[in-house]
Amino acid sequence: MANKTFNLPDLGEGLPDATIVKWYVKEGDTIRLDDNLVSMETAKAVVDVPSPVSGKVLKLAGGEGDVIVTGHMLAEFEIDPNAPQRAEGQDTGHHHGGAPAPAAPAPAPAPAAAKSEDAGTVVGAMQVGDSVHAEAAMSVGGVKAVPAVRAMARKLGVDIARVRASGPDGVVTMDDVKRAAADGSAKPGAAMAQRAVDAPMAASAPLQQRSTLSQAGKPMRTQPPGVAVTGQPEQLKGVRRNMARVMADAHAQVVPTTLVDDADLHAWIGKQDITSRLVRAIVTACKTVPALNAWFDGANLTRTMHPQVDIGIAVDTDDGLFVPALRNADMLDGNGVRAAIKRLRAQVEDRSIPSGELSGYTISLSNFGMFAGRYATPVVVPPCVAIVAAGKLSHDVVAVIGGIEVHRRIPISLTFDHRAATGGEAARFLKALLDDMASPN
Repeated sequence: MANKTFNLPDLGEGLPDATIVKWYVKEGDTIRLDDNLVSMETAKAVVDVPSPVSGKVLKLAGGEGDVIVTGHMLAEFEIDPNAPQRAEGQDTGHHHGGAPAPAAPAPAPAPAAAKSEDAGTVVGAMQVGDSVHAEAAMSVGGVKAVPAVRAMARKLGVDIARVRASGPDGVVTMDDVKRAAADGSAKPGAAMAQRAVDAPMAASAPLQQRSTLSQAGKPMRTQPPGVAVTGQPEQLKGVRRNMARVMADAHAQVVPTTLVDDADLHAWIGKQDITSRLVRAIVTACKTVPALNAWFDGANLTRTMHPQVDIGIAVDTDDGLFVPALRNADMLDGNGVRAAIKRLRAQVEDRSIPSGELSGYTISLSNFGMFAGRYATPVVVPPCVAIVAAGKLSHDVVAVIGGIEVHRRIPISLTFDHRAATGGEAARFLKALLDDMASPN
């Protein structure tokens, strides 16, 4: 019988790798065409990858938490000639962006020196010969679990710190979380006091041993990290891994300039939703100065102006930053904006948001002021030209004709790519936004 090596296809728009969340089969199992093979976490979503063939599973590339590089081996099969198979070159219909990655034959053995060089230039677990360099799941708060498992725990209302781990090296798996949700053994907040009582006394020993003075009573010098470390470096995965790449690329490419001012809300009538008003104000500013509702290609020095306004809404999560797109914001009223943002946030929290909803926006909004902070220098992510950031609402003393008044104001920061827009265009954009925010309704 013929064997087939299945390489990890591109599960997003040029995503370089993905993390194994859960295998649906084990080596030696029989699987049919298009049955779920593995659940993979990318920087954008958790995706089920179907089997490309019917047959016997001969080899799986790694375990839960391992990072597989796009285009590298994911699984190897022994094809069953009597079972349904896909015709050669036929589209599977299961790729998630770009052209589907074709299954390639097993690569020819490379010289040992070349192997060593390749292994040093790829971040993450990857296949090298017949072995996979495994990585531990991300450890947060003393609990080891991949981000997708943490997201599932939040969705099911499970305190992941109380889940009994069955994975290797104490890793909490998806099955562990689902089992805890079913039997109710890890409800959040149920046993905080008991957890403190059960904590081993030895855990406090390192704290008792620490001192600012040496045994001779002299000030203690801090040792360099290479001498003594209390923590272990952890490989970034999933969303945080992609965020690191995107931010580094943006920093290297964009020529950022930031303008700041305050939006005066004193004239507002009744209680109004601030995020909805910010969205409406951005739409108004985009219509007034279209140069900032655009994409810029620095390599070819081209600019694309957009007739519609799709706003990327920054959503902060424990796993990292998501920016889902609020599509056609210029056609939505206040209720439509609130409903759409609520839907996007819910999809981000349970990691069900389609990868297509995390790209293609024309301008961005960061409402960081809901936590703290007044002004910022938010990062413009290419190909976008601008991002608006709203700081914390405050009550400020404002000088008016004949005296002073206390007004509610929101600090606004606008960062734009100075390669694609002028300072005058940015200033006019900011003025149009402030004027719309100041209107009563």
